[in-house]
Amino acid sequence: MSKIFTDYTYEICVDSVESAINAGKGTKKRIELCSNLVIGGTTPTEALFNEVRRNTELPIHVLIRPRFGDFLYSEHEINIIRNEVIKFRELGADGAVIGMLTKDGEIDVENMKKILAERGNMKITFHRAFDMCKNPIKAFKEIKNLGIDILLTSGQKKTALEGKDLIKELVKISKEGKAETEKGFPEIMMACGFDSLNKLKEMLNYTHASAFHMSAKK
Repeated sequence: MSKIFTDYTYEICVDSVESAINAGKGTKKRIELCSNLVIGGTTPTEALFNEVRRNTELPIHVLIRPRFGDFLYSEHEINIIRNEVIKFRELGADGAVIGMLTKDGEIDVENMKKILAERGNMKITFHRAFDMCKNPIKAFKEIKNLGIDILLTSGQKKTALEGKDLIKELVKISKEGKAETEKGFPEIMMACGFDSLNKLKEMLNYTHASAFHMSAKK
């Protein structure tokens, strides 16, 4: 096994039991489980979660996204997200992946607080809704203050390779007050655009991020 898969957290995005099984094993691996990956992912069914749980020992973080499209949610959709978080917490999910924005392109702090109140012991990832924020540094500090564990980002670009400078800056901010060897908070997880191990290694060395996310279609 490449050393890259033992030194960093590798999150694999899957939308089927077969893909979860193919993800294999590993102490530094986890799964993001969704449905409809081809359109960016929506909330998986309870039945899919349970079958994946029976067939993998990897930690499972569940995407909570009630529909395709933007991340500006109505009151009804916020209630749906809250109830889905409660449901998957009770089913034994290790984490939830969520993200809400305001019409002004900022983090919807107040509604995020409502959802976070239901997290229990689950880890929380703020997903790539972050990449739509108009002020990424302000948004990141709000995510940090909310106590969110992980930020998934491509540095507000189409790929993480293009957004590497912002990712590097976010990692630096996440590690403020920590020793150089410590993992930052929130953990910065890079997304998108890794078509070779060499590029991935270059990105990890450049940004000092501790995690990366891929659907690993190839």
